[in-house]
Amino acid sequence: MTTGGAGHGGMTTLPDGYRLVDVGERREEFLDVDRLAFGFASDPEVDAAVPVTLDWSRAVGVEGPDGRLAAVHASFPFAMPVPGGTVATAGLTWVGVRPDHRRRGLLSAMITEHLDRTARRGEPVSALFAAEAAIYGRFGYGGAADALHLTLPRGAALRPVPGSAELDLRLEPLDPAVHDDVVHAVHAAAGAGRPGWILRDTDVLRRRHLVDPPAWRQGGEPLRVVTVADGRDVRGYALLRRVERWEDGRPRGAVRIREVAAVDAAAAHRLWSFLLDLDLTATVETGMLAVDDALPHLLVDPRAATSRLQDNLWVRIVDLPGALTARRYAAGFDVVLEVADARRPSNAGRWRVRTEAPDVAGGHVAEVTRSTDPADVTVDVRELGAALLGGRSLVAMQRAGLVTEHRPGSLAAVATAFGWPFAPVCSWGW
Repeated sequence: MTTGGAGHGGMTTLPDGYRLVDVGERREEFLDVDRLAFGFASDPEVDAAVPVTLDWSRAVGVEGPDGRLAAVHASFPFAMPVPGGTVATAGLTWVGVRPDHRRRGLLSAMITEHLDRTARRGEPVSALFAAEAAIYGRFGYGGAADALHLTLPRGAALRPVPGSAELDLRLEPLDPAVHDDVVHAVHAAAGAGRPGWILRDTDVLRRRHLVDPPAWRQGGEPLRVVTVADGRDVRGYALLRRVERWEDGRPRGAVRIREVAAVDAAAAHRLWSFLLDLDLTATVETGMLAVDDALPHLLVDPRAATSRLQDNLWVRIVDLPGALTARRYAAGFDVVLEVADARRPSNAGRWRVRTEAPDVAGGHVAEVTRSTDPADVTVDVRELGAALLGGRSLVAMQRAGLVTEHRPGSLAAVATAFGWPFAPVCSWGW
């Protein structure tokens, strides 16, 4: 049990009568607070089918004066891919405050507690999917990745890719007992080297991703899986459902894709060729794609697609040296960063970040030490977190007035080094 007090990041301030507590066995109460916060009701059929994925040892609540939980949060222990490596990451989740306890500082106290616990566990980074994009920036989280969503017409033409037509394709009802291992293996292989591509690496997360209670189908069929293979070697899959719809006697059905993963261009082409030409359908709606996904490059007419860009991962640096040394850099540089961090003073101040010779994979390794030298660049921890996965330009942030360069040329060097060939994305939300 923890109570309000001085943490590594400063005071955890709660109103009189409130205290931070470990949830322990109060699991149903935790879930009730979450339902109240997000405005949804328990559905016995859904509850029976969908496993609760939480690590209860990492679940924390705020107990109110009446002894009941007024707010809750939890986190997952992830190994998040970063450019050239991985970093231990606390995946913040299930953050909620009862509507009748809002505006009392409970969320702020919980985030401070979460960051303190994350640091004590030796996890240099926290990451999350934001229910509302305006919330977490004030706590030092930076939007580090975007997801591309496309809506395409049936029959959208693709450029040819050698080897695509030779791959075997199979459409089946999704059966977790049959398809779990294939989905997990291909998902891991397809995301190799992509920052942010967190794996569902526990049994319960894998099961949760493949459940399909009728209440979630919104008028569509049960989930299907289509796989493409070269002999017995499965090289891609898509999880999808079709929604039947007719207008004026004409079929106007939709293909809704939960997830697509392919290990190479031929597999991606074979999958999309099939998905874009299903009978009795008019549109295809993708799931979360990286902004550099193969599909937009394959389209003969990119204007045929309606695109929507949505924030994906938000990243918060908890231990600055640990976070910056976990990744590799695209070029060498030597700069002094002046970092502002109002919530974690241990991150604030001047840091010399200097890269050494490239490692065997070609990325530059960084050394991060405290410095008293004049700052070359001033940056808030929010913007530094946004740049950590290589998908945000610090030069662009400077043009928005969010980063300051003191030594000419230093910011361009940092921005170039922080870049990476693969755009970051996480293909599923937790």
